[in-house]
Amino acid sequence: MPVFKAPFNGYSVKFSPFYENRVAVATAQNFGILGNGRLHVLDLSPDPGLPISELVAYDTADGVYDVAWSESHDSLLVAAVADGSVKLYDLALPPTANPIRSFHEHTREVHSADYNPVRRDSFLTSSWDDTIKLWTMDRPTSVRTFKEHVYCVYSSVWNPRHGDIFASASGDCTVRIWDVREPGSTMILPAHEFEILACDWNKYDDCIIATASVDKSIKVWDVRNHRLPITVLNGHGYAVRRIKFSPHVRNLMVSCSYDMTVCMWDFMVEDALVSRYDHHTEFAVGVDMSVLVEGLMASTGWDELVYVWQHGTDPRAP
Repeated sequence: MPVFKAPFNGYSVKFSPFYENRVAVATAQNFGILGNGRLHVLDLSPDPGLPISELVAYDTADGVYDVAWSESHDSLLVAAVADGSVKLYDLALPPTANPIRSFHEHTREVHSADYNPVRRDSFLTSSWDDTIKLWTMDRPTSVRTFKEHVYCVYSSVWNPRHGDIFASASGDCTVRIWDVREPGSTMILPAHEFEILACDWNKYDDCIIATASVDKSIKVWDVRNHRLPITVLNGHGYAVRRIKFSPHVRNLMVSCSYDMTVCMWDFMVEDALVSRYDHHTEFAVGVDMSVLVEGLMASTGWDELVYVWQHGTDPRAP
């Protein structure tokens, strides 16, 4: 299956919600510690034997930690940047006209971006400044800042059914559920005893959420009764960096870890680990599943490689 070699370390990969052959990749130089960044937009060939082609690349003065596609415009991308900025790019415009916007409100690194799939007019960013910010395309400043976490917010994710509800995962060992119509968070979930690096909502049951932690585990929760998790998934050897529920199968999710592997899980069965992919040779930090093509997966890592493959096949197979 195709592979793309980036000049910098991979941080995040996201499939386009409009074009089944398109992915965006966020990268950062020197493992994101110091140096430049680059945002790549890649097109897959219809022939799996042919290489991935780069449609465009945007250079940034600092590392790019995450990227999110607009849900309303097929050419728009949001980038989360290490200098605290949030940048908007439009593929329909020449590279010299980009970024079309650069928001400077976060006071530390921006670690994640997530576009609202229900309203399709707004997006969230999470930062190491302990805050989450809500933005719309038509405003030059953020709509609102959510500040309750007492340590870095690594991820914030919209609920797939309710356009006002999102969850945030933090290094303060909690996940918080928010309703943008309410003044504060509506639920605090002390999900792990160590930092929580990611969370995601189930795409078929809007009350189920998964959390991933430095403690090497993934936990699945029902927010209606969150005293105990539905299940705990153990199998990664180091911190779990990112998790994503399948857009096509209710019980499936994918994760990536500092143990350099990507894992597929079925959280409703006892032997939950469906498959383990060990194609990366450095930390695996970005993973996604295509909404448009069932079973199509992508991952990236600090080995500067981006893999795209069909679940059940070898990502490294030619």
